Amino acid sequence: MEPELKKQLEEIHALTRDNNRMLRAIRRDAWFSLAGKIIFWAIFLLGPVYLYYAYVAPVVERFTPAATSASSGTATSTSFFDNLTIGEIQKLIEQYRPK
Repeated sequence: MEPELKKQLEEIHALTRDNNRMLRAIRRDAWFSLAGKIIFWAIFLLGPVYLYYAYVAPVVERFTPAATSASSGTATSTSFFDNLTIGEIQKLIEQYRPK
């Protein structure tokens, strides 16, 4: 094989290897980017739902009076604080008061 042709062939081989390395890195970065976007949007969209059910829903349930009576089947109208005693209200205030 001619020396000039051999040199060109080796140069093409080196360029092909370098090109393959760069393409693999680009593909790997694209997959990591996709995974990162999926994780970000899952946290962004599902995070508030989780926070609502973990922290807000128990407080809302605590302050929401029972609107229906299971034994009579009729709706009753109750005040917001009918089921709470003064001591329970004071405990709630102390719980959320800054220290």
